[in-house]
Amino acid sequence: MKIPTGRRRVVAAVAAVTAVLLPSAVARAAEPPVPIQLLAINDFHGNLEPPAGGTGMVTTQGAGGKPVEVPAGGAAYLATHLKRARKQHSLTVSAGDNIGASPLLSAAYHDEPTIESLGLMGLRVSTVGNHEFDEGLVELKRMQEGGCHPQDGCAQAGRPFRGASFPYLAANVIETATGKPIFPPYVVRTAAPGVKIGFLGMTLKDTPADLEPAAAAGLRFLDEVSTARKYVPELRREGVEAIVLLLHQGGKAASQIYDYDCDAGGPGSGLSGPIVGLAEQLDPEIDLIVAGHTNQSHVCTIPDPGGARRLVTSTSSFTKMFTDITLPYDRQAGDFVRSGIRARNVIVTRDVPEDPDQAALIARWEKLIAPVANKVVGYIAKELRGRGSEALEKPLGKVIADAQLAAGKSQGARVAFVTPGAIRSDLVYENGGAVTYARVFAVQPFSTPMTTLDLTGAQIVTLLRQQFINQSRDMVLQVSEGFTYTVDTTKSGGDQVVASSIRLDGKALEPGRTYRVTANDYVASGGDNFTVMREGQNRVSNGTDTEALADYLQVRGPADDPVTEPADRITFRTP
Repeated sequence: MKIPTGRRRVVAAVAAVTAVLLPSAVARAAEPPVPIQLLAINDFHGNLEPPAGGTGMVTTQGAGGKPVEVPAGGAAYLATHLKRARKQHSLTVSAGDNIGASPLLSAAYHDEPTIESLGLMGLRVSTVGNHEFDEGLVELKRMQEGGCHPQDGCAQAGRPFRGASFPYLAANVIETATGKPIFPPYVVRTAAPGVKIGFLGMTLKDTPADLEPAAAAGLRFLDEVSTARKYVPELRREGVEAIVLLLHQGGKAASQIYDYDCDAGGPGSGLSGPIVGLAEQLDPEIDLIVAGHTNQSHVCTIPDPGGARRLVTSTSSFTKMFTDITLPYDRQAGDFVRSGIRARNVIVTRDVPEDPDQAALIARWEKLIAPVANKVVGYIAKELRGRGSEALEKPLGKVIADAQLAAGKSQGARVAFVTPGAIRSDLVYENGGAVTYARVFAVQPFSTPMTTLDLTGAQIVTLLRQQFINQSRDMVLQVSEGFTYTVDTTKSGGDQVVASSIRLDGKALEPGRTYRVTANDYVASGGDNFTVMREGQNRVSNGTDTEALADYLQVRGPADDPVTEPADRITFRTP
């Protein structure tokens, strides 16, 4: 059949275009994945300066498998490491708890220094964590939006607080007044030309259990799995297939060695706790879970609900590490190649130059707080480890319990109980054992009010048993002088507490007798699953935990008779 002249021109034109485009299409199909890099942090907690003592150590494996501690952390060192690690297509992200429970340098100025530091560091997106809510929703929104503090005003004359340069995400935190998330549930970032990544952000649904009631007022915290099920399809409708979950929830690592093989006994075998069950249920379209909260270091494989490989990462805490994650992006599929995702945790060593911008920021804030921070409150005979101790009964924990007992004695206290989560640092031996107020504040940064109340002997036994019931991490209470008992680790749950071994000032605890007990308000209100404390009667407030420790060191720790580590109070019976 003869083709008309006009149609021949069209056919020829189509053929010509096809000849040009076909090789290009083939080339695209064969194009290798684009390597996208995420540099992830979590649980920064305002640690601008290098964390002290054992708190600032990362455990590595030395010759013969012997654990070796490496000094790590500090914002100026972290910034240098991040700059050196960044590749062409890189984003820096956080799994929350950037602020809250912060040392004095940041806490004294309502964590404005930390928000400024993270902006300088290049943080692009963060989820909220439970500690973001320590001062309530209004203050958290100020962290995002900026403005001077409503009571204390502007921290620096002529330098109004601008707020975070990165967005906070809060998919599962609903403001009851509006019925909407307090911050966006997700954001989409372009990591390279044509490469769109969706970041979904959530905190643990049990966040209210970690807060004072006033801090959680007006908020609802939703289930993580159902929240992801709602927003992942929204991202996909927007044409986003590459999805990363920033989740402030964690688990317990099987090893304290920072780079242990989590999958040695099978995928995810080296991790336990809440994050495992969540990861197994979270939407299979989520390609990566960047976790936090429990301050554990791990890179683990936990199969998604469809059985596909999926990484769950976390980087310890306090600026000591970051996770370097490589995610191959397939342009044709518009998604990550899940099987090719790799991650490793990197120690923030202190053998690199300090980042000059961070160093200048820290120096500026240090100058402001120096008169308060550098005041000597007492002396210690040697380093007292608290958070930096792996022992269940911690050297500094015993001193803090003694300090709280001393503070409560005017209200008739016989014993004090301290939750290990309230111990945030160590007391380092320096300058002849001098302990400054800044060091005390780093140990007890919450300034939580204390309460002395009545508990029966039977209720105290229940309290001790609750240390080993429904706890996602080690939760052995630190106890004051004169209170002793035995834990039988060959048993399980609350049965580990040997009730007949409990002694107070050398005498057996009487189940029906009433004893005056001191604890901080968080524990006294049933925090950390110590629910029996809610039954306590005749409550009387008596100062804060920070004041108690400072006063104790001032009275009990003069230069010529410094505070020493007390004897152990808890006996652990092992096989």
